[in-house]
Amino acid sequence: QVQLVESGGGLVQAGGSLRLSCAASGSIFRITDMGWYRQAPGKQRALVATITSGGNTNYADSVKGRFTISRDNAKNTVYLQMDSLKSEDTAVYYCNFRASTFINSGYYSAYWGQGTQVTVSS
Repeated sequence: QVQLVESGGGLVQAGGSLRLSCAASGSIFRITDMGWYRQAPGKQRALVATITSGGNTNYADSVKGRFTISRDNAKNTVYLQMDSLKSEDTAVYYCNFRASTFINSGYYSAYWGQGTQVTVSS
């Protein structure tokens, strides 16, 4: 099994910064794509940013230039640096990994973190 544990959420004033982390543990064989999604109250979960195993990144238009996704493969960890935060960034943030395990190294599944609340006050 694979477990994802997120940290770094909290309350911040508009214009401030937060850094989210998500670390994977368990019988991981390989992780390919890592990403962050968010879900605001009354809205569907939406993509924030993704990063491939080769380091290619993709961002939602709403966060381009303000958020930076990165990964540490040795630590099976993905980060989301959030700068110039706005009230509309308020949401529960979820990390997502696409990974295989030692039990079945050729089969990849999507794994989700438990979510961390980010609240931006205006």
